[in-house]
Amino acid sequence: MSSRASAVAYHRAMLLGMTVRNAAADADAALGAGHVARVLEPSPPAVLDDAFFADDPTRRTGDGTLVGGPDGTPWADALASRDDLTDWATARHLIGSPLPALPAGLVAERRALHRLATYVIAPARHQANGKFGLRWVLGGFGTPFFRRPDSDDDMQIRVEGTELVLQSGNTATRSPITSMAAAASFLGSEIDAEIATESDSPPLGDVDADLEISSETVAFLDRWWGTVTAALEQLRADEASVDPSRVQLWPGHFDPAIEAGDENRRASIGGSPGDDSSDEPYLYVSAWWPDRLTIDNSDGFWNAEGYTGALLPFSALASENDPISAALEFFRKGRDRLAVAPDA
Repeated sequence: MSSRASAVAYHRAMLLGMTVRNAAADADAALGAGHVARVLEPSPPAVLDDAFFADDPTRRTGDGTLVGGPDGTPWADALASRDDLTDWATARHLIGSPLPALPAGLVAERRALHRLATYVIAPARHQANGKFGLRWVLGGFGTPFFRRPDSDDDMQIRVEGTELVLQSGNTATRSPITSMAAAASFLGSEIDAEIATESDSPPLGDVDADLEISSETVAFLDRWWGTVTAALEQLRADEASVDPSRVQLWPGHFDPAIEAGDENRRASIGGSPGDDSSDEPYLYVSAWWPDRLTIDNSDGFWNAEGYTGALLPFSALASENDPISAALEFFRKGRDRLAVAPDA
């Protein structure tokens, strides 16, 4: 099948409402023969080996030309003659595009989704394999693929728009997002008030109350987290990044982030959708052990309050045509400044 025919078949399947997701296979089909695509979102099969119990989306291997990722043809170059895939690649943050405006309901709905992620979605994965890290996925956020002990099916839980999706094997079922209790019932799991909590976890709240989620807010978070994830994967692939961790969307903090740096210069690097200190989303670089370094606090880059670090607000990215590149530049500045900071 030609690459264009593969793309047409893929788009036709999407128009017919196919909900089973395999991001890597989708990308391979869209590009056609001769390519093994690197993508940003999790793909089956489920990984059953410790220590992560999750796939590493940008580390795919295989024959053919690698498209995207740290050592392959950049997606922008690969798509230069494929106008039919521009929207497809933009939606998956494989190429950059301007961010949308902040939705009116972002703060309240972000808090509601944060509760859903911390107390329902992350624990459902933890009950299967002891891990609770989440990821950006197309349309929102969710788990990597996993398997429950009593099943041979690859499973994924994800929030897409105002629906909760449970994919198991070759089927995917959907349920409108209402209350946390209803979500747990739909997933066949239990609300857990402890297992995925971290320092910034929200209060549990009323598990029977309607979460009141809008498609506008989830669409914004899809774009924000996808942009951050794309920048972090490029930073992670950079040889100047020392011992970088995988990109995970931590349920307690509710942001995609990595850790990078040596034993004295390690930092958390990521992008928050907003929190108790800021209604506005922001990027950050936060030094783990500032007491081990001599950091020049007169440098205007280190502008965070309450911790030694740097913050770039959403407003600074809102006018960028390619916010992925702008985010990557900010992340690299923080990493590079810490790398040359003298020991204390």
